[in-house]
Amino acid sequence: MVRWIIFVLIYTLFSVYGFQAIKTVTKLSWIHYLFIAIALVIAGNFIYQFSIGSEGRVLNPAKSYAFGFLLAFVSLNLVIVPILIGEDIIRVFLGVYDKLFATKETFYLPSRRKFISAIALGLAAIPFGSLLYGMYKGKYRFRVLDYTLHFEDLPDAFDDYKITQISDIHSGSFDNREKIEYGIDLINQQQSDVILFTGDMVNNKASEMLPWKDLFGTLTAKDGVFSVLGNHDYGDYVQWETKEAQAKNLEDLKALQKEMGYKLLLNESHFLERNNQRIALVGVENWGKGGFKKAGDLKKAAENVNSNDFKILMSHDPSHWEAEVVNDNYHYHLTLSGHTHGMQFGIEIPGWVKWSPVKWRYKQWAGIYEELGQYLNVNRGFGYLGYPGRVGIWPEVTVITLKKGSNNA
Repeated sequence: MVRWIIFVLIYTLFSVYGFQAIKTVTKLSWIHYLFIAIALVIAGNFIYQFSIGSEGRVLNPAKSYAFGFLLAFVSLNLVIVPILIGEDIIRVFLGVYDKLFATKETFYLPSRRKFISAIALGLAAIPFGSLLYGMYKGKYRFRVLDYTLHFEDLPDAFDDYKITQISDIHSGSFDNREKIEYGIDLINQQQSDVILFTGDMVNNKASEMLPWKDLFGTLTAKDGVFSVLGNHDYGDYVQWETKEAQAKNLEDLKALQKEMGYKLLLNESHFLERNNQRIALVGVENWGKGGFKKAGDLKKAAENVNSNDFKILMSHDPSHWEAEVVNDNYHYHLTLSGHTHGMQFGIEIPGWVKWSPVKWRYKQWAGIYEELGQYLNVNRGFGYLGYPGRVGIWPEVTVITLKKGSNNA
């Protein structure tokens, strides 16, 4: 109860400044009442959804949208608040100056307050509009990112081998079947040799995937579809009546993936073969730093793999790469991860800017990284979680082509 009181007080304070800006810029009373109504509806819906609206900590579309609209509205006020507070402070100092020096004219003019409020609203409209766009369009703005990676020791038979990676489906968040169909078609259009899914099929429960099972079951590739588990797949973020119920949920998810035609790698390996040559596909369970589950066992997963085999590792959390993989004597040529979503928010202009707040949490958070002759790709995710949208960091289908030889050739 205390947390909701604190929330209401802070939310009210921010909203008051937003209302002041609106009231200063326009005298139309219906706009004032509209602002108040929107503020009340957004706060009320958020409190309802996250207190009594749905069970426990289960994250569903209704909760996601409640959070998304709250985030957009708060972002509007967060921009306004410091600007108007700054103007208030300046006005106080100027008022004191007027009193002390008895100037005939005050430095404060109502027109200045109106001008500053208009500037504040204009600036606030940028994050507000962006977050609304991210919810309406951005979350399904799928894009294909193509990379070509060169390896001197790639088996000849796998020259021009094409891999499609997807990650972080989070099916419990989906709300538009037509858009998901488009995303699935986009994956199949790549006509890759193999499709690799790097975890987080659901938010929490295996049942979330049931409405989408038929669609994702249509993914096809010459050498099949392989998968690993992500941290959300274990059901650790909701309350279960018993440990047995949680264990059954995980077994249901494993069975579901098998029914969909996916080969789930649970700390194990599989060899892709061509013309009597092979590359090793190694899959570990989730291994993450900072309190995340560490079920991944790299040694166990690679026990049937030779040190001189060409190796592709599937590991959901990119923190695993720097912590255990890149310095492993086995030399994993390519590691595929996801998990970060690029925080679903950032700015990316190829060749110019690549930024997201998630960089303060993960050193490798999106795209290709190279160290000691080994590569890591961090997929930005197919779905979304929490905030029901994406701004600047769009949902991704990664296509990686393996080439024999040097990049300088």
